[in-house]
Amino acid sequence: HVQLVESGGGLVQPGGSLRLSCAASGSILSNYNMHWYRQAPGKQRTWVATITVTNITNYADSVKGRFAISRDNAKNTVYLQMDSLKPEDTAVYYCNFLGSGSWGQGTQVTVSS
Repeated sequence: HVQLVESGGGLVQPGGSLRLSCAASGSILSNYNMHWYRQAPGKQRTWVATITVTNITNYADSVKGRFAISRDNAKNTVYLQMDSLKPEDTAVYYCNFLGSGSWGQGTQVTVSS
């Protein structure tokens, strides 16, 4: 049984920063490529970032240069550092890996003046 818990979201002004966390129980995240996704109101869930088991990262074009995904294997946690936030980044953010079998509740990020 895998449980993924996202946290760290909140309300931030345009240009601000947030650091999201994804903590796992029931699975060792270091064994998996990890992904962040987001879903804006009325929109499909879209892919944001990936970090592989060998720490290779990849990002959606919309967030390149602004977001950074990282992992702390000792804490069994994955992070998403978000800088230079824009209103269009407003969404519920989720972490996941292939084979988890479920989605967590996500964490709300709202970018607004």
